[in-house]
Amino acid sequence: MEFVDSSIVEQIEMKMIRPSQFSIRDKFHRNDCDFETLVNSIREHGLLQPILIRPLEHGFEIVAGHRRFQACRTLRWRFITAKIRELSDKQTYEIQLTENIQRKSMDPIEEAEAFRRYVIDFGWGGVSELARKIGKSEEYVSHHMQLLKLPDEIKHKILNNSLKVSQAIEIVQVPHDKQQKITTEVINNNLTVRQIRELKMALKEQETFNKIIISAKDESRSFIIAKKASLTLKITLARLDNLINEVHTTIEPDQRAEIINLLMGLRLGIHSLIDESIRFKHKKSNI
Repeated sequence: MEFVDSSIVEQIEMKMIRPSQFSIRDKFHRNDCDFETLVNSIREHGLLQPILIRPLEHGFEIVAGHRRFQACRTLRWRFITAKIRELSDKQTYEIQLTENIQRKSMDPIEEAEAFRRYVIDFGWGGVSELARKIGKSEEYVSHHMQLLKLPDEIKHKILNNSLKVSQAIEIVQVPHDKQQKITTEVINNNLTVRQIRELKMALKEQETFNKIIISAKDESRSFIIAKKASLTLKITLARLDNLINEVHTTIEPDQRAEIINLLMGLRLGIHSLIDESIRFKHKKSNI
């Protein structure tokens, strides 16, 4: 369906306009050079592009143009040219997010937080829908959201440009107890993404080696216990043979049949257990 712009452009009294309820950015820099440049430009040339607002109860809310609004307030304007449009919360958020991404006014963590709010907190759509709305790839959105899994210390390194986003995304997949160590290696040696992946592979191989060593030690202990069990059974078998001989020499023939049958049954059972212990030992010795 073709989009039809039904908005109205009017001069609106500034006291009737309030900031957006959706704080896409965590902070607003009023004292930076870009803001001062914007103020000077509006002072000299006027407001070249109206801000976008939506009507809400008891006034209007800014959808796009927060910096222009603040610049005009700094100039003590009473009225501001505004484009008024009916918009839902979801549409408002999408417009603000797209504007900030296009202006590159957000740091990577702010972007990640904004993506998380859209997908998880507000539940307005999945990664695919959000990526389409803001003109980014699904990989871009999902990778940035992964950055939120990192500890605050590593996030700060992203914010102060010690760590690139591409490097940080690779570190997300490293076990938490090793992330700080790998981050230090990456920063100190300015490792590329390929080098980080090689480092992760080496780390994984080391962990696999350690698991094999531990497993081998466990298998060795199992083998020793199996040998002791086999020896115990053989000792029991020897004692049973002594008992059988004792029955033959101390009990009358017409009375010994029942006890002999019992002892021979036990003997057969122990033989079976010895065979089982031998098979177990062979299995462990071949691992």
